[in-house]
Amino acid sequence: MNDFEIHTGMVAKERVLPRTSYRAELNWLLAVLPGFPLLLLVLRLWYLSRQDLPTMLLLVQYINPLGMVGALFITLSWTVPAAILLVRVLGGILLVSVPGRTATSFLAVAALRMPGWVVVIAAGIAAFTWQLRMLPLLMLLIVAILGLTAVQGEPGDKWVMWWLTLGVPILVGVLVWIFVWPGVVAAVRAGDYGMAVLLAAPPLFGPILTGPVPQRWARVATHWPAVVAAFAMPFMVGVAFLRAPVLPDTAVEVATEGEPVRVVRGQLIAVDDTSTTMLEPTGQVTFIRNGEVESKTLCPQAVDTPDSGLTVRGWPVEAPALEWIAPTRPVTEIDPRCLGRPLERGTAGG
Repeated sequence: MNDFEIHTGMVAKERVLPRTSYRAELNWLLAVLPGFPLLLLVLRLWYLSRQDLPTMLLLVQYINPLGMVGALFITLSWTVPAAILLVRVLGGILLVSVPGRTATSFLAVAALRMPGWVVVIAAGIAAFTWQLRMLPLLMLLIVAILGLTAVQGEPGDKWVMWWLTLGVPILVGVLVWIFVWPGVVAAVRAGDYGMAVLLAAPPLFGPILTGPVPQRWARVATHWPAVVAAFAMPFMVGVAFLRAPVLPDTAVEVATEGEPVRVVRGQLIAVDDTSTTMLEPTGQVTFIRNGEVESKTLCPQAVDTPDSGLTVRGWPVEAPALEWIAPTRPVTEIDPRCLGRPLERGTAGG
């Protein structure tokens, strides 16, 4: 097999000893990757059914796959830009640190072949979907990619290179510090030192990540973080997705002859010609005859209480920008049916 060479600016990467298993590993990755979303969907139904197989089969029969895919997409919206930016930074560091043998590295090849517009789109999506406490890390990744791209390219004016690799990271770091400093102070006063480090530490590493690292440490400094992230991300995604709602939370007022009116709370599975099928919080499936349904209403999703309660200039640190700018449905009064109480007679039903 002939040696193969890839170029970017002044940096040339030559595969001195071709790895015959490289393409096989890539084929395995491409084969396994599509199965991960399917596994998440199956686990979500298994979790929702409380590990009861008949209930799971019922959910499979009635749940619209598009709804589950939508929930999966919303849950995973932050992971795709995270993976793209992380691969671009780690691969870029490897490209400029060990320019002679990086063609055998998946990280280096992926970073070299990644178009710039993909990085720009990923950064834009991350800016809207990442929580505020993660935005300093996002700025760190962006300035690192900018500096590494300048180092990989054709050599330019020395002062321009200094500006891109040192000036821009330092300037951006100072601006980030100015913005997040009230949150850092509040986190320290509240004893949340982890949050303070998460807000204040990333700007310190901006100038460090824009250049090469010693060759003997290059693969350790790039491959091990990538391996840790590759193993940790599926677990983080799985935990988040298992909590994502895939069925509407509903309250149904039931009037059975000879019995007082009662309210069934749960998730609505299906409505057919004869009955309304509900999944109660205990995992029990309840079939309600349509003739006994007095009224029903959608219950708003409970708003998660922030773990820290900290804010940066009035913005919660655990809320993404998309939640600040997107319109929300105001809930001024809670429907009594959502609290398990029937409507007062004379009140219009839903």
